[in-house]
Amino acid sequence: MNQRGMNRRRLAFFFPLFALLAALLLGAVVRWLWNAILPALLDVNYITYWQAVGLLVLCRILFGNFGRPGGGPRNWGNWKNGSAEMPGGGARFGYWRNKWKEMTPEDRIRFKQEMRRRCGKPPENM
Repeated sequence: MNQRGMNRRRLAFFFPLFALLAALLLGAVVRWLWNAILPALLDVNYITYWQAVGLLVLCRILFGNFGRPGGGPRNWGNWKNGSAEMPGGGARFGYWRNKWKEMTPEDRIRFKQEMRRRCGKPPENM
């Protein structure tokens, strides 16, 4: 087996251990931040270490992408460049900026009114 294959095996062995240690360390950080900030700010209870680890896992489940491609800031690219396509599909902010620039003033007013209606806000006099 070549050197590259040996390095991958070693990495495959140590990665789960490293991930576990990182999660446990981050649990301590989450607990410290929670207990230092939120009880005084929002009048919530202090949490234990294992509650902090559980909160970290819950956030990963709810908001993490578990390593799937196409998610997260590193894949957003330079959103200011105005290009319309993102590598994994979807659209960047530049697409919407170009679309906004192509609208007539009347289209913009209609768009704003429709967004206000959808968001449950009263129409603004424009």
